[in-house]
Amino acid sequence: MSHLLFLPGAGGAAEFWYPLGALLPAQYEKTYLNWPGLGHQAHRPGLDSLDALTAYAAAQLKSDTVIVAQSMGGIFALRLALLYPQTVTKLVLTAASGGIDVMRFGASDWRPAYRAEYPNAADWITAARADHTAEISSIAQPALLLWGDADTISPVAVGKHLASLLPHATLQVIAGGTHGFAQERAAEIAPLVQAFLTT
Repeated sequence: MSHLLFLPGAGGAAEFWYPLGALLPAQYEKTYLNWPGLGHQAHRPGLDSLDALTAYAAAQLKSDTVIVAQSMGGIFALRLALLYPQTVTKLVLTAASGGIDVMRFGASDWRPAYRAEYPNAADWITAARADHTAEISSIAQPALLLWGDADTISPVAVGKHLASLLPHATLQVIAGGTHGFAQERAAEIAPLVQAFLTT
């Protein structure tokens, strides 16, 4: 049975994924990761960059790991899929940035509201940029892309672009879904994720 590694967005809290995880079968081993220094999470020395957090997440990988990632967590999901293609077997990306320039697809700038909500979050997170456009087409793992059509932070156009780059991707659009739909409407997406896991 697959190991599910849940990666939150820039809010950093593992709890984002608890509603969905609770609805997936108990036989899956589940790991919920916090991002130290992001959101309201405590800072940890040395975990102060995208590279450092990639290594932090990589330490949680086990054989046959499916990565389930929200928003900024998609950057790490794609990095891990590229770095560990024998270990990461599938990807579930929700409202993700995925290491592409989302602003060119009409995304609103999340940084001012983020800094206002999380004044103690690490400074590097709002300055970090990741562009994996050139590498995404080499990701061979199957990917389920879930996007809300009412999301201004990662519009559906971002999901469509990622679906065009990933060789084995399926895009499902959640009507009325905002940026946090994966938590707010976990009961609606759980069957989609479960079906993907068992194919």
